[in-house]
Amino acid sequence: MEITSFYPVLMVEDLPASVRFYREVLGFETTFEADWYVSMRFDGGEFAVLDHRHESIPVGFREPARGLLLNVEVSDAVAEYARLVRELGLPERLSLRDEAFGQRHFIVEAPGGVLLDVIEPIEPAPEFAAAYAVG
Repeated sequence: MEITSFYPVLMVEDLPASVRFYREVLGFETTFEADWYVSMRFDGGEFAVLDHRHESIPVGFREPARGLLLNVEVSDAVAEYARLVRELGLPERLSLRDEAFGQRHFIVEAPGGVLLDVIEPIEPAPEFAAAYAVG
């Protein structure tokens, strides 16, 4: 198989609210937009949101996204915590913390119940340093 692209598609209940969030809060730009599907990108990645009721989804699988965690890597997790939690009031699901495995992060809930793990890479503790691939 020769993969030319790979990106997630989130099936959501409220497409307009999800699209607004990813555009206005995270800064994604739209590459395709229909009333049931919107593809978006940023420098380095792409994803889409889809109305979970759309006929292109097989019957029996038309449930909105649940149990999904999206990692969003940033240069300053403290600043993003202030913006997303304190200023915008997104529901905080894990408070800002430093992890020994090399992350300063927090988790908020985006529209539709999707979790965003906002991560700033930091120096890992010695016991985790060897777990990172070189290069």
